[in-house]
Amino acid sequence: MAEFEPKLIAFCCINCPSSSVTVCESMGMSIPTNVEVVRVPCTGRVDILHLLKAIESGADGVYVAGCSDGNCQFTDGNVKANRRIERVKKLLDEIGVGGQRVEMYRMSAAMGPRFAEVAREMTERVRGLGPSPLRR
Repeated sequence: MAEFEPKLIAFCCINCPSSSVTVCESMGMSIPTNVEVVRVPCTGRVDILHLLKAIESGADGVYVAGCSDGNCQFTDGNVKANRRIERVKKLLDEIGVGGQRVEMYRMSAAMGPRFAEVAREMTERVRGLGPSPLRR
């Protein structure tokens, strides 16, 4: 039996975490191919509906990569995103999908190795959870 390979969606702020992806790639590091990076103007723009729609559409896990504390270009976008992540976790737990499938990470633009580490970490976490009950 083949090992389950989870599908992940990573919503990344274009200011810091998105640059981490570029740094990661320029250092010759790769992120798992099962991670789809979606660049957003600010993680504060990632709505609860975006997170839920990603899970509903077949993602086994979703994470949001925002700027480090105090470094959000829009002041508190990463704080807003974190609150939304917490709400989605509770909702997914309530409906039996599992809140562990969603997470928030913060990183600076120079943290390419950390971005790759987060991608692998989330892949392993979700692999351990198994396929999303909503996966088609």
